[in-house]
Amino acid sequence: MTASYTRRTLFSLAGVAGVGLAVAACSSGDPAKPSATGRSGGSATPTAKPKASGLEPAQVPLAGGVTVTVSGAGLAAVRGVTVGGIAARDVRATATKVTFTAPHQAMYTAGDAEVALFTETVEPSPSANQSSDGNGSNANDGQSGATQDSSGATPTPTTAPTPDASAAVATTSLAYAALTAVDRQLQYAMRYWKDYNLAEYGTMNPIGGDCANYVSQTLIARGWEQRDDWYSRDAGAAHSATWTYCPAMDPWLSEHASEFGLTRRPLEERDKVRVGDIVFFDWNDNDSPDHTTIVSEVFTEPDGTVRIKSASHNQDGPYRDLDEMITVQHPGGTAWFHTFDA
Repeated sequence: MTASYTRRTLFSLAGVAGVGLAVAACSSGDPAKPSATGRSGGSATPTAKPKASGLEPAQVPLAGGVTVTVSGAGLAAVRGVTVGGIAARDVRATATKVTFTAPHQAMYTAGDAEVALFTETVEPSPSANQSSDGNGSNANDGQSGATQDSSGATPTPTTAPTPDASAAVATTSLAYAALTAVDRQLQYAMRYWKDYNLAEYGTMNPIGGDCANYVSQTLIARGWEQRDDWYSRDAGAAHSATWTYCPAMDPWLSEHASEFGLTRRPLEERDKVRVGDIVFFDWNDNDSPDHTTIVSEVFTEPDGTVRIKSASHNQDGPYRDLDEMITVQHPGGTAWFHTFDA
């Protein structure tokens, strides 16, 4: 009778307490066993390990500037991205994707680059210059007379190192390719900034400097064609002044600006300058150019300051800083640009 009473009591209590008690009475007696919701002992589900499973687009121009999306899982904590060791800008992250603006390839060379994702912010920094006098052009920088001292030739350092990819929470790969005219121009400029293309164009260093010869070559790589008033033939043995001589090249570009799609801009309009544009320098401010280079990087500082880097012969260098050139190397100098309208 006692057992019968107990069963009747339980059924009675279930009727009062409702379904909840019945469910509790039928549930597992093991409190450590996870429930169907994935919880155990009240702890949250472990965060998914960051994983990069896809990338779009898989190929970008050498000059960068394209928005890239990395898809995956556990990516919400990503704050910084490097591509081939160069910090990317505009990094945005959600749990399933990271977007960023691809930087230019370090030396404008086609090939694969590792994309590394970090949980800390990675600040972009300007490219470091190098220098070479292997072809004898380090001496005058387009200016006759005394050579530059060692302080003027010191490469500009980067402002901050980037973290090693081994510390990344996830990695993938992005391909760089020469997809545009600017890509091909800068690819050529970086290939020959130190090792001159002597077989095809020779060198003008013995007759005053090779800077304009070098800039003209990069324009050919961009897609320009030689013509009767702008040419270099027989490894430079025959050439026009507009090809090799700054004071002739600058006004020639202005004269044909509409034909070439160029705009001449003063130094104050540096915010309009893009990679591949042409820079002319006047060291003694006498309205006659002494030097010319090709823009290889436009870097915007956090305060909005625009820094212009350029590749050149005389001196030979891939990332020479414009302001350093006109204040440290040639105090009192000035510069202007011929920018491409498209």
